[in-house]
Amino acid sequence: MDEILRMIKGFQASAKHGVAIPAGWPENEMVGDHGIIPPATDEKTAADRLEKAKKGEITCLDWWMCHKKL
Repeated sequence: MDEILRMIKGFQASAKHGVAIPAGWPENEMVGDHGIIPPATDEKTAADRLEKAKKGEITCLDWWMCHKKL
């Protein structure tokens, strides 16, 4: 039952925030309880992500792997 509730909460967070939920969410080893932002599809979006990361709005390992607090 706990796993079903965790999945439902993950689906709701994903839909509400437009993010992907990593395996083991909200206790993922790499990103914790953050949601993964879908990959950038163009150069402008990638540049915007890096700017947001500099401002501290999101956390990025690189332009293609970013996550944010939900």
